[in-house]
Amino acid sequence: MNIEELRNYCINKKGVTEHFPFDEVTLVFKVMGKMFALVGLDSWEQNETKINLKCDPERAQELRAEYESINPGFHMSKVHWNTVTLNHDVSDAFAFELIDHSYDLVVKGLTKKLQEELKSM
Repeated sequence: MNIEELRNYCINKKGVTEHFPFDEVTLVFKVMGKMFALVGLDSWEQNETKINLKCDPERAQELRAEYESINPGFHMSKVHWNTVTLNHDVSDAFAFELIDHSYDLVVKGLTKKLQEELKSM
């Protein structure tokens, strides 16, 4: 997967916007104003294809045990976030599933009002 494929997948999800809230190289994808994915563009330029994704804490532990390329979230809550290195033992299809899981977790945590607003988009 390349950065454009990743960006297109994320940005085409309902209610998603992209931002650079921390610096000019950390691309953040938000659904209804809440982060669900972070990408260090400088890392991608150096062929370190990593993405930080939110994950259910139990599932996060299981994934870390099963995949060498899934680790506790870099500069994030180690309980709720994973750093996933793509193009190694994580296939593109599975990476898309993990992005979906992160997006769904964030949507589930939105207020009822924001969830209704998202549904109506």
